[in-house]
Amino acid sequence: MRRHFIFVPPALALALALAGCGWTGAPGQAARPATPSHGAAAGEGPAAQPAPSPPPVLRPGMRGQAVRLLQRRLAALRYYPGRVNGRFGHNTLEAVWAFQETQGLHPQNAVTAAMQRALASPRPPRVLVRHGGHVRIEVSLRDQVLVLYKHNRVALVSHVSTAGGRYFCSPNGCGDPITPTGDFTTLSFMPGWVSVPLGQMYNPVFFIGTLYAIHGDTQVPLRPASHGCVRIPIDVAAFFHTLMPTSGTPVYIRR
Repeated sequence: MRRHFIFVPPALALALALAGCGWTGAPGQAARPATPSHGAAAGEGPAAQPAPSPPPVLRPGMRGQAVRLLQRRLAALRYYPGRVNGRFGHNTLEAVWAFQETQGLHPQNAVTAAMQRALASPRPPRVLVRHGGHVRIEVSLRDQVLVLYKHNRVALVSHVSTAGGRYFCSPNGCGDPITPTGDFTTLSFMPGWVSVPLGQMYNPVFFIGTLYAIHGDTQVPLRPASHGCVRIPIDVAAFFHTLMPTSGTPVYIRR
Protein backbone atom coordinates (compact mmCIF):
# COMPACT_ATOMS: atom_id res chain seq x y z
CA MET A 1 0.00 0.00 0.00
CA ARG A 2 1.44 3.36 -1.03
CA ARG A 3 1.62 6.22 1.37
CA HIS A 4 1.06 9.70 0.03
CA PHE A 5 2.98 12.57 1.64
CA ILE A 6 1.61 16.07 1.40
CA PHE A 7 4.20 18.80 1.64
CA VAL A 8 3.10 21.67 3.92
CA PRO A 9 5.27 24.79 3.93
CA PRO A 10 6.80 25.44 7.35
CA ALA A 11 5.10 28.83 7.73
CA LEU A 12 1.70 27.27 7.09
CA ALA A 13 2.46 24.42 9.46
CA LEU A 14 3.29 26.89 12.21
CA ALA A 15 0.12 28.87 11.56
CA LEU A 16 -2.00 25.70 11.70
CA ALA A 17 -0.30 24.60 14.89
CA LEU A 18 -0.79 27.94 16.63
CA ALA A 19 -4.46 27.94 15.66
CA GLY A 20 -5.08 24.89 17.84
CA CYS A 21 -5.79 25.15 21.60
CA GLY A 22 -3.41 22.30 22.38
CA TRP A 23 -0.23 24.12 21.19
CA THR A 24 2.17 24.45 24.12
CA GLY A 25 5.56 24.28 22.47
CA ALA A 26 7.85 26.83 20.90
CA PRO A 27 8.21 27.35 17.15
CA GLY A 28 10.10 24.41 15.68
CA GLN A 29 8.64 21.86 18.12
CA ALA A 30 5.96 19.38 17.18
CA ALA A 31 2.55 19.91 18.70
CA ARG A 32 1.56 17.16 21.09
CA PRO A 33 -1.99 15.90 21.30
CA ALA A 34 -3.79 16.66 24.51
CA THR A 35 -3.69 13.18 25.99
CA PRO A 36 -4.02 12.38 29.69
CA SER A 37 -0.26 11.99 29.89
CA HIS A 38 0.57 15.29 28.19
CA GLY A 39 -2.41 17.56 28.78
CA ALA A 40 -4.89 18.06 31.55
CA ALA A 41 -8.54 17.37 30.99
CA ALA A 42 -10.81 20.37 30.74
CA GLY A 43 -11.35 21.87 34.14
CA GLU A 44 -8.48 19.98 35.80
CA GLY A 45 -5.54 22.22 34.84
CA PRO A 46 -4.49 25.30 36.78
CA ALA A 47 -6.57 28.36 36.03
CA ALA A 48 -4.85 31.18 34.17
CA GLN A 49 -3.55 33.78 36.60
CA PRO A 50 -4.72 37.33 35.89
CA ALA A 51 -2.00 39.89 35.33
CA PRO A 52 -1.26 41.86 38.50
CA SER A 53 -2.90 45.26 38.52
CA PRO A 54 -0.53 48.25 38.50
CA PRO A 55 -0.18 50.20 41.76
CA PRO A 56 -2.64 53.07 42.07
CA VAL A 57 -1.42 56.53 41.08
CA LEU A 58 -1.37 58.68 44.21
CA ARG A 59 -2.22 62.37 43.97
CA PRO A 60 -2.59 65.32 46.33
CA GLY A 61 -5.81 65.22 48.27
CA MET A 62 -5.92 61.44 48.52
CA ARG A 63 -6.08 59.66 51.86
CA GLY A 64 -5.57 56.14 53.09
CA GLN A 65 -3.08 53.41 53.83
CA ALA A 66 -1.28 53.74 50.50
CA VAL A 67 -0.51 57.39 51.28
CA ARG A 68 0.63 56.47 54.79
CA LEU A 69 3.04 53.89 53.38
CA LEU A 70 4.34 56.48 50.92
CA GLN A 71 4.98 58.94 53.75
CA ARG A 72 6.78 56.33 55.82
CA ARG A 73 9.00 55.35 52.91
CA LEU A 74 9.90 58.95 52.11
CA ALA A 75 10.69 59.68 55.76
CA ALA A 76 12.90 56.58 55.98
CA LEU A 77 14.86 57.87 52.98
CA ARG A 78 15.32 61.27 54.74
CA TYR A 79 12.77 63.23 52.76
CA TYR A 80 10.28 65.22 54.81
CA PRO A 81 6.63 64.42 54.02
CA GLY A 82 5.21 66.11 57.11
CA ARG A 83 3.20 64.08 59.59
CA VAL A 84 2.71 60.44 58.68
CA ASN A 85 -1.06 60.65 58.77
CA GLY A 86 -2.24 59.13 55.48
CA ARG A 87 -3.16 62.51 53.99
CA PHE A 88 -1.47 63.59 50.77
CA GLY A 89 -0.98 67.27 51.55
CA HIS A 90 1.47 69.91 50.38
CA ASN A 91 4.29 68.73 52.65
CA THR A 92 4.07 65.26 51.16
CA LEU A 93 3.92 66.70 47.65
CA GLU A 94 7.14 68.68 48.22
CA ALA A 95 8.85 65.51 49.45
CA VAL A 96 7.59 63.71 46.34
CA TRP A 97 9.10 66.45 44.17
CA ALA A 98 12.45 66.13 45.94
CA PHE A 99 12.47 62.37 45.47
CA GLN A 100 11.56 62.64 41.80
CA GLU A 101 14.32 65.21 41.29
CA THR A 102 17.01 63.04 42.88
CA GLN A 103 15.89 59.99 40.89
CA GLY A 104 15.96 61.73 37.52
CA LEU A 105 12.17 61.49 37.16
CA HIS A 106 10.12 64.31 35.70
CA PRO A 107 8.72 66.13 38.75
CA GLN A 108 4.96 66.07 38.77
CA ASN A 109 2.00 66.14 41.14
CA ALA A 110 1.58 62.38 41.18
CA VAL A 111 3.23 59.20 42.40
CA THR A 112 3.28 57.08 39.28
CA ALA A 113 4.26 53.45 38.73
CA ALA A 114 7.75 54.64 37.76
CA MET A 115 8.13 56.42 41.08
CA GLN A 116 6.79 53.39 42.94
CA ARG A 117 9.55 51.32 41.36
CA ALA A 118 12.13 53.94 42.28
CA LEU A 119 10.89 53.96 45.88
CA ALA A 120 11.46 50.21 46.04
CA SER A 121 15.05 50.56 44.82
CA PRO A 122 16.11 54.20 45.16
CA ARG A 123 19.47 55.66 44.29
CA PRO A 124 21.11 58.10 46.69
CA PRO A 125 21.18 61.81 45.85
CA ARG A 126 23.96 62.89 43.52
CA VAL A 127 27.05 63.76 45.56
CA LEU A 128 28.45 67.17 44.60
CA VAL A 129 31.54 67.33 46.84
CA ARG A 130 32.63 63.90 47.99
CA HIS A 131 35.15 65.11 50.56
CA GLY A 132 33.38 68.29 51.54
CA GLY A 133 33.08 67.49 55.23
CA HIS A 134 31.17 65.13 57.50
CA VAL A 135 28.58 67.87 58.07
CA ARG A 136 27.80 69.87 54.95
CA ILE A 137 25.05 71.29 52.77
CA GLU A 138 24.96 70.65 49.03
CA VAL A 139 22.62 72.50 46.67
CA SER A 140 22.18 71.33 43.08
CA LEU A 141 20.86 74.05 40.79
CA ARG A 142 20.33 71.46 38.08
CA ASP A 143 18.21 69.17 40.22
CA GLN A 144 16.72 71.90 42.45
CA VAL A 145 17.57 69.83 45.50
CA LEU A 146 19.29 70.49 48.81
CA VAL A 147 21.00 67.65 50.66
CA LEU A 148 22.22 67.96 54.24
CA TYR A 149 24.88 65.47 55.33
CA LYS A 150 25.61 64.60 58.95
CA HIS A 151 28.41 62.17 59.77
CA ASN A 152 28.82 61.95 55.99
CA ARG A 153 25.35 60.42 55.67
CA VAL A 154 22.20 61.90 54.19
CA ALA A 155 20.20 63.53 56.96
CA LEU A 156 17.73 65.57 54.89
CA VAL A 157 16.77 65.93 51.24
CA SER A 158 14.60 68.90 50.30
CA HIS A 159 13.18 70.41 47.16
CA VAL A 160 14.37 74.00 46.62
CA SER A 161 13.72 76.91 44.33
CA THR A 162 16.72 79.01 43.36
CA ALA A 163 17.15 82.12 41.18
CA GLY A 164 14.51 82.34 38.50
CA GLY A 165 16.47 84.45 36.03
CA ARG A 166 13.76 87.11 35.74
CA TYR A 167 14.90 90.73 35.69
CA PHE A 168 13.78 92.58 38.80
CA CYS A 169 14.07 95.93 40.51
CA SER A 170 14.36 96.81 44.18
CA PRO A 171 15.07 99.96 46.21
CA ASN A 172 18.74 99.05 45.92
CA GLY A 173 18.68 98.78 42.12
CA CYS A 174 17.76 96.40 39.32
CA GLY A 175 19.38 93.26 37.99
CA ASP A 176 19.15 89.64 36.93
CA PRO A 177 18.68 87.24 39.83
CA ILE A 178 21.53 84.78 40.24
CA THR A 179 22.13 82.11 42.83
CA PRO A 180 25.91 82.13 43.21
CA THR A 181 27.80 78.88 42.77
CA GLY A 182 30.88 78.08 44.82
CA ASP A 183 32.04 77.07 48.28
CA PHE A 184 30.56 78.95 51.23
CA THR A 185 29.89 78.47 54.93
CA THR A 186 26.87 79.25 57.07
CA LEU A 187 27.33 82.58 58.84
CA SER A 188 24.29 83.29 60.96
CA PHE A 189 20.67 82.47 61.67
CA MET A 190 17.74 84.78 62.25
CA PRO A 191 14.51 83.34 63.64
CA GLY A 192 11.03 83.98 62.31
CA TRP A 193 10.06 86.22 59.42
CA VAL A 194 12.81 88.61 58.40
CA SER A 195 12.04 91.54 56.10
CA VAL A 196 14.54 92.29 53.35
CA PRO A 197 14.34 94.68 50.37
CA LEU A 198 13.02 91.93 48.09
CA GLY A 199 10.45 90.49 50.45
CA GLN A 200 10.50 88.24 53.49
CA MET A 201 12.51 85.22 54.57
CA TYR A 202 11.46 82.65 57.15
CA ASN A 203 14.18 81.36 59.51
CA PRO A 204 17.02 82.35 57.16
CA VAL A 205 20.44 80.72 57.47
CA PHE A 206 22.80 83.19 55.77
CA PHE A 207 25.85 82.10 53.78
CA ILE A 208 26.89 85.42 52.12
CA GLY A 209 26.62 88.36 54.52
CA THR A 210 22.97 89.09 55.09
CA LEU A 211 22.20 89.02 51.37
CA TYR A 212 22.02 85.33 50.47
CA ALA A 213 20.40 82.70 52.64
CA ILE A 214 18.78 79.32 52.73
CA HIS A 215 15.33 80.27 53.96
CA GLY A 216 11.74 79.18 54.13
CA ASP A 217 9.05 80.56 51.89
CA THR A 218 5.39 79.92 51.22
CA GLN A 219 6.15 79.79 47.48
CA VAL A 220 8.67 77.10 46.53
CA PRO A 221 7.48 76.04 43.07
CA LEU A 222 9.01 73.44 40.80
CA ARG A 223 10.57 76.12 38.64
CA PRO A 224 13.41 78.38 39.85
CA ALA A 225 11.67 81.50 41.16
CA SER A 226 13.80 83.18 43.84
CA HIS A 227 15.76 86.41 43.59
CA GLY A 228 19.00 84.54 44.33
CA CYS A 229 18.50 82.87 47.69
CA VAL A 230 17.83 79.17 48.15
CA ARG A 231 14.16 78.76 49.07
CA ILE A 232 13.11 75.68 51.01
CA PRO A 233 9.57 74.69 52.01
CA ILE A 234 8.40 76.57 55.07
CA ASP A 235 7.74 73.35 57.01
CA VAL A 236 11.35 72.28 56.40
CA ALA A 237 12.64 75.72 57.37
CA ALA A 238 10.90 75.33 60.73
CA PHE A 239 13.58 72.85 61.85
CA PHE A 240 16.36 73.09 59.24
CA HIS A 241 18.53 75.38 61.39
CA THR A 242 18.54 72.83 64.21
CA LEU A 243 20.23 70.13 62.13
CA MET A 244 23.68 71.70 61.81
CA PRO A 245 25.77 74.59 63.15
CA THR A 246 24.40 77.82 61.70
CA SER A 247 27.92 79.19 61.73
CA GLY A 248 30.74 77.35 60.00
CA THR A 249 28.89 74.58 58.14
CA PRO A 250 30.18 74.20 54.56
CA VAL A 251 27.67 75.09 51.84
CA TYR A 252 28.41 73.89 48.32
CA ILE A 253 26.31 75.20 45.46
CA ARG A 254 26.80 73.63 42.05
CA ARG A 255 25.10 73.74 38.70
